[in-house]
Amino acid sequence: MAQPKEKDAIIEKLDSQSTSSLYWSLTILATIGGFLFGYDTANIGSALDLMGSVFPGLSSPLVEGYLVAGASLGAAVGAIIAGPITDRFGRKSMLIIDAAIYAIGAIISALTINVPMILIARTFIGLAIGADSGIATAYIAEYAPKSKRGSLSILQQWMITIGILAAYLVGLATLYLLPSFAYSIDWRIMLGVAAIPAFIGLAFRFRMPESPRWLIQNGKFSKLKKDLAKLGINVSEDDLKSIKLPKEKVKSKVTPGIKRALLIAGLFMVFQQITGINIPFYYGPTILSKFFSGSGALSSIEAGIMATTVLAIINVASTYIGFKYIDSYGRKAIARLGYAGMAVFMALGIATFFTTTGIVKTIGLMVAFSGFIVFFAFGVGGTGWLIQVEYFPTEFRGRMAATVAFIDWMANFAITEIFPVMDSSVGLGVSMGVFAVLSIMAVAFVMTSMPETKGLSVEEIAEMFDKKAKHVESEETSRS
Repeated sequence: MAQPKEKDAIIEKLDSQSTSSLYWSLTILATIGGFLFGYDTANIGSALDLMGSVFPGLSSPLVEGYLVAGASLGAAVGAIIAGPITDRFGRKSMLIIDAAIYAIGAIISALTINVPMILIARTFIGLAIGADSGIATAYIAEYAPKSKRGSLSILQQWMITIGILAAYLVGLATLYLLPSFAYSIDWRIMLGVAAIPAFIGLAFRFRMPESPRWLIQNGKFSKLKKDLAKLGINVSEDDLKSIKLPKEKVKSKVTPGIKRALLIAGLFMVFQQITGINIPFYYGPTILSKFFSGSGALSSIEAGIMATTVLAIINVASTYIGFKYIDSYGRKAIARLGYAGMAVFMALGIATFFTTTGIVKTIGLMVAFSGFIVFFAFGVGGTGWLIQVEYFPTEFRGRMAATVAFIDWMANFAITEIFPVMDSSVGLGVSMGVFAVLSIMAVAFVMTSMPETKGLSVEEIAEMFDKKAKHVESEETSRS
């Protein structure tokens, strides 16, 4: 259904507005959840070996896998719950609730006294991470000008990478300043310090404007005028009064175009996870510590964290490439290059693992992991969070983005839970072979199924999917 002309005029102002410092500040505030997601991704990797000495029950591969992946399972649940709520009550309210839940979860993690408590806390944290992962990018897409939507949305991925780096820096600083408390207090500090940015986000998110597209969709025009003014967009009372909405709200159906968009975005997110990107960050210190010699267990742990910190720095720097070129180079092209590069560097890792020893092996694996992360960071990570929201119409964006986030987190949970079993049974080399094959499959998927959406408004993208679905349906009908 075509939008009223006046409604299109307001949308056009949103799509053509210049991105002032306010837009960037607002986006950073919206993506604090991404920072917390990244921090949580990495801090458990830093704390894992230290906690194992305190809680022997963590020695089981399945329990270890759940400790690391439990947040992912909670995130899947949080995402699917948040979708319908945010479509009904708005994006802002859920973003505030998410920050509060995460802060509580971080404090519980730091105060844990046994294995069940930490596993429950990890799942609780995941609820907030999952809800935020779907809502934040939907919120950004609904105020971002179309020429900068890619750059603004990819800040979610950039904040994730900064959170990962921050976690390793906190881990290193804690072990350096309090080495004698490594197995008693240090890991609690690593887990609990995440409450600080969560509380900061909670405080400032109250000042955020509501999503303008959500306000239009739900007929909340008095608030719309006020919140548009915060974005530097002025509209008159006549402009608002001229927007015509149905007297009785008819529940729209999920169209074939929306289903097609969900399939493509969902599969992209599955490949984003199962190609193995989180293995270096979730398990990096544990994996890499095996290849560094030290004067003791703690020295090896510190070496592993330092090596993973290098990877995290590379991750932050490489995400800038995607931020810089996602709106000009295009989503499809950058994703294709990203997955292809990931496959190449995983292949290099396999060759290094099976054909070298000693320092050559250590350096080779670091190079392989580094290259793998570079291509993921600029080509795959941010692209997934962007298409997750820009593929869908406003009325369904919260639910569909949440569904894609649910798929993403379930894939994350599965691969993170399975990896310790893979590592202990077939080893790191074979595991990297699996990730290389999956990366090649991802290249084929992007080339054959993913459309290019750069330069289009979110309304034009939704219309494109509907047209494509109708075209496919008519072709199938003619063949039958």
